[in-house]
Amino acid sequence: MSDDIDRAVERLRRTKSLLVITGAGISAESGIPTFRGNDGLWQNYRAEELATPWAFERDPVTVWKWYDWRRGIIGKAEPNAGHLAIKRFEETFPDFFLITQNVDGLHGRTGIRKIVEIHGNLWRVRCTRDNRTSMLTDVPLKTIPPRCECGEILRPDVVWFGESIPTEALQASYNVMSLCDTLMVVGTSGVVYPVASFPETVKDKGGFVIEVNMEPTPITNVADVSLFGKSGDILPAIAERLPH
Repeated sequence: MSDDIDRAVERLRRTKSLLVITGAGISAESGIPTFRGNDGLWQNYRAEELATPWAFERDPVTVWKWYDWRRGIIGKAEPNAGHLAIKRFEETFPDFFLITQNVDGLHGRTGIRKIVEIHGNLWRVRCTRDNRTSMLTDVPLKTIPPRCECGEILRPDVVWFGESIPTEALQASYNVMSLCDTLMVVGTSGVVYPVASFPETVKDKGGFVIEVNMEPTPITNVADVSLFGKSGDILPAIAERLPH
């Protein structure tokens, strides 16, 4: 592991443009259940059966009860050492960007600025009539389902199964990916597209890929360096060795 960290640090010291991608694994270290783990079950429902536009259209009350439960868990969580280390990367690299697949808002709470939440944000809601968005941070929710000032039902402003990633977020992601020379992928399963294709895209254009995860993933076959363990241990160890 120490040799691999040395290689990662050596590369980062020569990096001009750093792109970081994070997935559920980094937030799991803050106590947030992973979307695909056993904790994804709730009252005999699978997350994949609730996080769809069709489930919401059929039964918005049940979907919102599930999201209210999730918000209760996430609301008690704090950014961990991995989140804070990524914020330090932003301060270290003038050309830095973060793409997160997480909707929990923990990266934002570190004060990070150069970020795309490619799957949305759990604390933001969208009116089902005019698509206007706003923040709703009540835990628990005062009413289920919550409603807009216009009277229509609000929905979580997240990307559900069967929905497309918003064009603006996707275009911003492709733009920074085309510019980066080093990609660091942290705590992602490597199976959710289109983000799962990003490491190979970076490699194809001559970039360097660093993977940080608890176990091997499909990204391991593409990565130049794979660091296995907790991101809350590995990322601070890397950040400490970079110029400040």
